[in-house]
Amino acid sequence: MPLKSFREPLPALNAGQTALCDELRGHVTKLAGEIGERNAGYRPRSLDAAADYVQSMLVKSKLEVERQTFEAAGKHCHNLVAEVRGRNQPDQIVVVGAHYDSVVGSPGADDNASGVAALLALARWEELKQPARTLRYVAFANEEPPFFQTAQMGGLVYARRCRERDENVVAMLSLESLGYYDPSEGSQKYPLPLGLFYPSRGDFVAFVGRSSDRALVRRCVKLFRESAQFPSEGGALPGALPGIGWSDHWAFWQADYPALMATDTAQFRSPHYHATEDTPDKLDYERFARVVDGLGKVIADLAAH
Repeated sequence: MPLKSFREPLPALNAGQTALCDELRGHVTKLAGEIGERNAGYRPRSLDAAADYVQSMLVKSKLEVERQTFEAAGKHCHNLVAEVRGRNQPDQIVVVGAHYDSVVGSPGADDNASGVAALLALARWEELKQPARTLRYVAFANEEPPFFQTAQMGGLVYARRCRERDENVVAMLSLESLGYYDPSEGSQKYPLPLGLFYPSRGDFVAFVGRSSDRALVRRCVKLFRESAQFPSEGGALPGALPGIGWSDHWAFWQADYPALMATDTAQFRSPHYHATEDTPDKLDYERFARVVDGLGKVIADLAAH
């Protein structure tokens, strides 16, 4: 990967990052604290409440929201799509997405209220209001089992519609579990043999894609390292490795679009993954804010050219 990961003591948060920290905490608390477990199979009303909240926040950011409605588990589910049309290259599309459902039995603070919180915060940024390329924010339903990697997975429903319309999605970034960090030695795990090459402390954000998307992965890592004083790692790896395709970026691979995931690595770090303990108080909002701040710079560049 280009450049080196930041490994100095973290500087104090600036004023913008401090405000971002509070904003992220508010979104996660609403989704995982007040609404709680949300999925089509067992908590459909909560899933609808989460969709309504996400839509209201996007509208508050002065974006029009389209609901892509589809059926799963005998109910109507919704992908929420907000678009900022590009000024110079509107036919080139950058998708930033996060799933708003949680797995059965979990309130899903890290997985994935954190990703949705990041999406909502980024949608509000003035720096992203006039992109050269079209920028789309998409909140997906049904990423979690039993819909994961099935025809009812929200990300796949949306990616297939993009392909059916012959849309030119030049990059997709999935925001997946972004709020859990543990700087203690041995806190980070990996599928074999990746532990031989990556850090043993879970204090970094990872950019993960398949081998064929190595150019996009390298670009995102470079942009993040240029703009953020925060540890980062990148991997363009075989998609068959456990965890590499475990989010909505996988759906875009099926539609032959370049896509990657930004993540805290979820189950390879957090002891609360897919558990009742994945609650808002478990997240590190100061580190989370630093990551989202850096991701904003990455997305701004992707949407610029």
